[in-house]
Amino acid sequence: MNLKSLAKDTAIYGLSSIVGRFLNYLLVPVYTRVIMAESGGYGIVTNLYAYTALLLALLTFGMETTLFRFCNKDGEDEKLVYSTILRMVGGVAVLFFALVMLFLQPIAGAMGYAEHPEYIGCMAAIVALDAFQAIMFSRLRQQKRPVKFMMLKFAFIIPNILLNLFIFLVLPKMGAAHPELMEIFVKYNYGVGLVFFANLLCTGLVTFGFAKEMKGITYGFDGSLAKRLLTYSWPLLILSLVGVFNQVADKILYPLVDKSPKGMVQLGIYGACVKIAMIMALLTQAFRYAYEPIVFSGSRDKNSPETLADGMKYFVIFTLLAFLAVVIYLPLIQLIIGGDYRAGMAVVPIVMMAEIFMGIYFNLSFWYKLSDQTLWGAVMSAIGALVMVAVNILGIPRLGYMACAWGGFAGYATAMLLSYFIGQKKYPIKYDMRMILGFFAFAMIIFAGYTALGRTELGQWPMMAIGTVLLLAYCVAVWKLVIRR
Repeated sequence: MNLKSLAKDTAIYGLSSIVGRFLNYLLVPVYTRVIMAESGGYGIVTNLYAYTALLLALLTFGMETTLFRFCNKDGEDEKLVYSTILRMVGGVAVLFFALVMLFLQPIAGAMGYAEHPEYIGCMAAIVALDAFQAIMFSRLRQQKRPVKFMMLKFAFIIPNILLNLFIFLVLPKMGAAHPELMEIFVKYNYGVGLVFFANLLCTGLVTFGFAKEMKGITYGFDGSLAKRLLTYSWPLLILSLVGVFNQVADKILYPLVDKSPKGMVQLGIYGACVKIAMIMALLTQAFRYAYEPIVFSGSRDKNSPETLADGMKYFVIFTLLAFLAVVIYLPLIQLIIGGDYRAGMAVVPIVMMAEIFMGIYFNLSFWYKLSDQTLWGAVMSAIGALVMVAVNILGIPRLGYMACAWGGFAGYATAMLLSYFIGQKKYPIKYDMRMILGFFAFAMIIFAGYTALGRTELGQWPMMAIGTVLLLAYCVAVWKLVIRR
């Protein structure tokens, strides 16, 4: 495995993913201080973006991974594969947007936004554009062009942040001199609705950065190729839908299960705290962007199982390090969100561990992707989703948003275990389980000890000092047993 190449690409993709998301996180203090928890405004943001993520998986229907697989297959015309996929996804995106606009009012009413159908229309346009762009972003990854990938990601992130800061920090102050601006601010849930319009504007602008990639649509369309692409991708569609559903179902289900006025308020608190836990999602995403092209390009040689085993080991060890760091310094990290939202901080360790399980499941998923047995992925993800939904529906009335955290934990753990045991029979890979389980046990001992210590009367700073020593002990173990080895 070319670890140097993996590290280099991970760093660049990580810059656009982790740094980009971090910059977006700077909006969380603004949202959670300007939008009061009791208003439920942040619950609207959390709820609609959950729908957006699910719809994006539907509109790309597994074609991102399919692009990697077929562009690296012997005998396939790489340009024709790209063009065919781009046309398919683009056509579906246009059809989706047209249908939503045609039935906008009933859709908005069913989702609970009858008073603001424009929110739904705006989000439909965003999803359609994002789906089309997703294929072009995948093309950049497949061609190993991380710099342009990073630049286009920032071309959305920076203007979007600036517009959000204008909406929440500048626009209210301008309202004193310009009452018409304040009317707009109030009309759209005190700026919450304007967030979606800002997103649409920035997404549209990024499209122009794909001028060269969009020319690929002229390479042609092959009907027989399209059928083979769909045959490969439809299980991935189910897999992707179920995978994203696992990530966002709690945010969709919560206001449906808890229909009280407090439902959207509680969802806003949960959504804000989950933002802190999402550091695991950032690490997994950055790792995936760099790792997926390497695995598929190496799938022709006999070293691919070794590549998968190495990737799994490094992923688990270093995400556990991130988990411990966040848990230990949580008293400082929680200052990111407003005081009204910190009541939900107990979900952070649970959601972070669920994200680690999800990342492990992603790494395990290559056995069925490389062996073209993608149906297994759909089945295992569906079982995990059923577990997660059951925990949410049964638990929310009793546990509130804590049920959402435990639902994700249980769902990802189920899918992860199924993938490992079935994969070892269908596509055996010699993972270094001794090393992986050893570091996992070490990390959990540190976590349990630190949590128990937190129940004593030690102050915040002494606790973090002890935690720092424990974190250094973990780092020393990584250095001696992994890096220097």
